[in-house]
Amino acid sequence: MKKLALLLFLAYTGTVFAQEKYGPATHQFSISGKIKNPSVITMDSLQHYTISPVGDINVTDHTGAFKHKDEQLKGILLTDILAHTMLDAASPKLYSAFYFTCVGSDGYKVVYSWNELFNTEVGNHVYIIMEKNGVKADQLPECIQMTSMMDMKTGRRYLHNLDKIIVSQAD
Repeated sequence: MKKLALLLFLAYTGTVFAQEKYGPATHQFSISGKIKNPSVITMDSLQHYTISPVGDINVTDHTGAFKHKDEQLKGILLTDILAHTMLDAASPKLYSAFYFTCVGSDGYKVVYSWNELFNTEVGNHVYIIMEKNGVKADQLPECIQMTSMMDMKTGRRYLHNLDKIIVSQAD
């Protein structure tokens, strides 16, 4: 009986250590919600966008404490991707009530408002990361990542394994 208990314990702990740090790697993400045409963005389709050098980022936690540094980032502006998404709104006046919930494969969520992305300087600095530390995104365990380079506490909106973007409208 003790041997069986030990065997079950070892099997259980093995699965705990086998869990991925950021959830399953993603090689595509969907855009859905309050839009006219849902879409799926793949690693291949991302290659058709302008990939720009982004620079380096010190990743910090919610207190501002340094966690690590990512260097030589290259990315695609999130607004370039979302610009092809037609919001389901009767008038552009209603765009101010829209927001985007970006969800990682582990369930982590990051939210941006339409105005934040398309009407402030922040939108010019939110990237889908295509290369980090000299490694292409599809070769990273965190695969499709996104970050806001202007955030003061950068880790809060540094999303790993982007799985979907859900477009919603506030009441």
